[in-house]
Amino acid sequence: MQTDAPRVLQMRLVVEADDYDDALRILGMREDGSFSGPDDAHVAILDAGRATLEIANPAQKRMIDQVEVGRPVAPRLRVAFEVADSRSATDDLVAAGAELIAPPVETPWRSLNSRLAAPGGLQITLFQELGPEG
Repeated sequence: MQTDAPRVLQMRLVVEADDYDDALRILGMREDGSFSGPDDAHVAILDAGRATLEIANPAQKRMIDQVEVGRPVAPRLRVAFEVADSRSATDDLVAAGAELIAPPVETPWRSLNSRLAAPGGLQITLFQELGPEG
């Protein structure tokens, strides 16, 4: 029996960060909740807006790296966040301690993308949709 109800209601990407507090500070995202457990265990659920899962084959992954960075750099897993102002958001993350891999660049698909290294071995793309050429 098919229904219109979605099979998945939420996506969470779980990232282990050795410096938990530093990761929260650098990302600077609104916290939806946090939980603690035994042995100093902590987790924070951060609001990342709308989530999608992007599956790319190896050729597409290489092409995105080439466009955004100019060379292969991405691990198998990379997180992309849409932002209103890619330049400003990139500057904010770098000021907070993220490592700049590549500054904002306009892509063939009309977005302004930057690449950063964040805590936990996480690579982040920030992208700003530019809309149609005009």
